[in-house]
Amino acid sequence: MVKETKFYDLLGVSPNASETEIKKGYRKQALKYHPDKNPSEEAAEKFKECSAAYEVLSDSQKREVYDQYGEEGLNGGGAGGFPGGGFGFGDDIFSQFFGGAGAQRPSGPQRGRDIKHEIQNTLEELYKGRTAKLALNKQILCKTCEGRGGKAGAVKKCTSCNGQGIKFVTRQMGPMIQRFQTECDVCHGSGDIIDPKDRCKDCKGKKIANERKVLEVHVEPGMREGQKIVFKGEADQAPDVIPGDVIFVVVEKPHKHFKRAGDDLLYEAEIDLLTAIAGGEFAIQHVSGDWLKVSTVPGEVISSGMKKVIEGKGMPVPKYGGYGNLIVTFKIKFPENNFATEDKLKELENILPARTPVSIPAKASIDECVLSDFDPTKYSKSKGRSGRSYDSDEEEQHGEGVQCASQ
Repeated sequence: MVKETKFYDLLGVSPNASETEIKKGYRKQALKYHPDKNPSEEAAEKFKECSAAYEVLSDSQKREVYDQYGEEGLNGGGAGGFPGGGFGFGDDIFSQFFGGAGAQRPSGPQRGRDIKHEIQNTLEELYKGRTAKLALNKQILCKTCEGRGGKAGAVKKCTSCNGQGIKFVTRQMGPMIQRFQTECDVCHGSGDIIDPKDRCKDCKGKKIANERKVLEVHVEPGMREGQKIVFKGEADQAPDVIPGDVIFVVVEKPHKHFKRAGDDLLYEAEIDLLTAIAGGEFAIQHVSGDWLKVSTVPGEVISSGMKKVIEGKGMPVPKYGGYGNLIVTFKIKFPENNFATEDKLKELENILPARTPVSIPAKASIDECVLSDFDPTKYSKSKGRSGRSYDSDEEEQHGEGVQCASQ
């Protein structure tokens, strides 16, 4: 009978490979085909096949059956078949009680957690882009022992827990069966047995070490709040674990003058009354560092709250190119009191549109009123001019800061 080698071929190792070589072969294939690294359907199928192969070859009993009888032997079709129909992965009495999830051993390396950091940026930096060098203290596999924890060949899989580092303990309490997961008392959760004299001198058998690494984080022009800059596989390393990613999240600092709305910039411009009604110029210091000289059209009246657009002066648009727009909201600055003489004010009457006539019904009772300056320390919604509270709804209350005389 020709020995079947399909599972060995999937992991890229020979049929005589050691446990360490099988583990390395699977790790290499898992890194290549893991869905987080390669999202294609072909890679996902390949990852499943490699995981199934590793599940068999990493278990000495299953590997022996496979070497002798191939896949048919694992499924109960060969001479090495087991009573009850096959040597299914994780098939035992607890699969029936717990839906299989608690009884199955992990199918190869798990993915480590991601590490997230915020990177603060001014609006000017997000406009121009920047490169920041950030130091990262991370956990790596010991370079001396290559993550084994000891000399080559001196590290043995713990037979008590089958290299998992955990055991399942069962207890029967009346009609109920309880199952607990606990750390292996033989290997103390490491999954390996290493003779003290063969332990790595650098990591003391822990398999890991600490490393300081400097990452260059490129913030592209036009990036927005919440966008992520991802460094694949740069998170902490651990034996039989696919490293997670280091993720930098873009944070935008508040700006004194500008606000951002997508690719557009928002700006409030304060102009004087003369510029608002007769035309003129004003300047804006842009986030690019340039100054913008802006003109208003003579005769076009700019009112407070009006919005205008300066095209192409917003934020850079990533991928597509070009720029957003600068949206300007106007605030009108009126002149100070008594800015002109009575004669000059009469001249304004000849220039500005006529006043709107006051319209009051002919038979209406009229109170002539004069506006006074408002003092917030003397007036409130619950107090009148005298400063005392009014408890009765029948008492007459006049508007704040208004003196009236009946006519």
